[in-house]
Amino acid sequence: MSRDLRLDRERAAVDGRGRRVALVCSRFNEVIVDDLERGARRALEAAGVEPGSIATHWVPGAMEIPRMARGLAAAGEVDAVVALGAVIRGDTYHFEVVCDATAAGLMQLSLATDVVITNGVLTVYDEDQARQRSGDDDRNKGAEAAAAALELLAALDRIAPSRTVT
Repeated sequence: MSRDLRLDRERAAVDGRGRRVALVCSRFNEVIVDDLERGARRALEAAGVEPGSIATHWVPGAMEIPRMARGLAAAGEVDAVVALGAVIRGDTYHFEVVCDATAAGLMQLSLATDVVITNGVLTVYDEDQARQRSGDDDRNKGAEAAAAALELLAALDRIAPSRTVT
């Protein structure tokens, strides 16, 4: 398991009040993704995002996540999109194709839009690794991706005050 190598710096609590966030979730490996979605939702609500301002959108698989995220960003109704999925290595090269394409699509979208896009798509070797990263604890990557979205929104607000939620 990897270690967290961040410095132990004090991080200001991020205020999510007034934010609108979409969660785009892959139905493939849905048992794992359901836990990621629950973690993301819990983190957003803990930061002050109203439950009614969090919308979950399910798509067939990880490859469809970037397209749904693009549609949501283009609609202009959300401040951030959090991508959630679980790609577990199989016996073929398909794992690499799915992981690479999904990550690249999300990164391209992130750079092409003013909507914050974060990647909470797990890319793991086995189900045990997926469960470790989607549990009901502070290692839930859905929660981390949601928190990262709010943190980036706050950072962008500091450099471009006109973005600030009123």
